Amino acid sequence: MLTSKQRARLRAMANTLNDTVLIGKEGITDAVIAQTEEVLEKHELMKIKVLETAMMSTKEVQAELCEALDAEPVQCIGTKTVIFRVAREPENRHIDPNA
Repeated sequence: MLTSKQRARLRAMANTLNDTVLIGKEGITDAVIAQTEEVLEKHELMKIKVLETAMMSTKEVQAELCEALDAEPVQCIGTKTVIFRVAREPENRHIDPNA
């Protein structure tokens, strides 16, 4: 569980990120989960955009992805959401949420 201070730091880091995953009308599929898993393992912090055609709200997408990937929700504004997970492989860890 992230503290508010950790979450604020991660939000600041996410400001410069581009959307790496788009959620469309198909919603959250196995392919989306696999792609999100790959990005989280390499970058730990990612921004996701939920298109207007999606049948899910941004908060629903965030909750489902966080649950499926054991990630932490960071921010949810409009059609964009940010999630964080410490990389499983030590060599991929480059964000210290406690700093």
